[in-house]
Amino acid sequence: MVVIAGERSGVGKTTVTLALLSFLRRQGKVVQSFKVGPDYIDPMFHQHVTGRFCRNLDPVLTSVDYIKQCFTRHTQQVDYALVEGVMGLFDGASGDFFASTAHVALSLNLPIILVIDCSRLSGSVAAIAHGYRTLNPQLQVAGVVLNRVGSDRHLQLLQDALAPLNLLILGVLRRQDNITIPDRHLGLIPTGEINKIDSIIERLATIGETCFDWEKLLPLLKPQYAPVSAITLTPSKVRIAIACDRAFNFYYQDNLDILTQLGAELVFWSPLKDSVPDNVRGLYFGGGFPEVFAAELAENLPGLESVKTAIRAKIPTYAECGGLMYLCDRLVDFEQTSHNMVGVIPATAIMGKRLTLGYRHATALQPTPLVTPGSVVWGHEFHRSSLSVEPLEPLFRARGYEDLSPMVAEGWRSPSLHASYIHTHFGNNLDLPKRFIDFCIKFSQKACI
Repeated sequence: MVVIAGERSGVGKTTVTLALLSFLRRQGKVVQSFKVGPDYIDPMFHQHVTGRFCRNLDPVLTSVDYIKQCFTRHTQQVDYALVEGVMGLFDGASGDFFASTAHVALSLNLPIILVIDCSRLSGSVAAIAHGYRTLNPQLQVAGVVLNRVGSDRHLQLLQDALAPLNLLILGVLRRQDNITIPDRHLGLIPTGEINKIDSIIERLATIGETCFDWEKLLPLLKPQYAPVSAITLTPSKVRIAIACDRAFNFYYQDNLDILTQLGAELVFWSPLKDSVPDNVRGLYFGGGFPEVFAAELAENLPGLESVKTAIRAKIPTYAECGGLMYLCDRLVDFEQTSHNMVGVIPATAIMGKRLTLGYRHATALQPTPLVTPGSVVWGHEFHRSSLSVEPLEPLFRARGYEDLSPMVAEGWRSPSLHASYIHTHFGNNLDLPKRFIDFCIKFSQKACI
């Protein structure tokens, strides 16, 4: 079990991680992956390769204890396991490295493989590797992967510089090995939208086979099993519809698992082409890219009307970010084209250039199907849209990670609706899903009278 870390963002962590996962899967191995931080899209690529849900490890959204439990639970009975880091090794939510890749590696007692972009350096690679290995002596840097190496001569210079450090070179990727995965305004394009994704994965598997020292790597990737308690499943109590297609696919798998464990039967459907499924007693709209598919969403008039009818009938509804945008009157895309949406929130979602990004500490001001007044939620925002008007009765009073950041009013609500730009993780706050399921059950009982 090992952590793939970068000396900064953009050095090729995801390429290296996917190459390793792809080769191991080509060999028929059972591999469990993890991603540090709140990212949704990288885990989609992990899952596409491994056939197993990637798990997010985020001590801000959950806790250190939770990520330990999650990691232990999901490394049972697998052949290999690895964790992809976030940003640079020491880049965290605060100056003390909290929630950084280094913090997670220390919390899980895992060795680190450091990916270094060598495209613009030679001898200086030793200073980088030495600094990252020694800044925190508690870290176990097992070796480095040299990425974007230009030639045999370039590689020799890098090897000579690193030799005095006695630091293993576990992989070498040449510049021509670099694989570009298409991206857009919020990062990589999700796997479901890439037509040639399988050919990309095959190329990555070949890179994995030929560019790494597997004799030294495999022992690092083997899991060390620890006993875990069995999960208790509550018999199914209520059906909850999960919006899931190319427009809505930002879900933490842990959230869906927890809903199921608490007694929800999850029914997946597509707002792009379907209507709300029959006999559901709750709606969950995750984030995603409704702005990219706004025209298709607007053309599905039966789908829009079914959502509006359900929400007006006071079905408990949870909408995050893209889900919030979908429930608005209209959505204005990047081309400034306006599209009709569901129309239960009296506002227009407008795409812009400004990126809103970061952790949020939110205090509920009003009751919803998920929160009570005064309850506190840790969440995450990541969007380029804004709403045309502010809510008269905002759901949250929110601030950033640091105490000194300004407070902002955020979120739309009604007694049966919770709609917010803030993404939440249920892992360390079971009150959220429990309250949601209770609301769904009560709605079901009223519907049956």
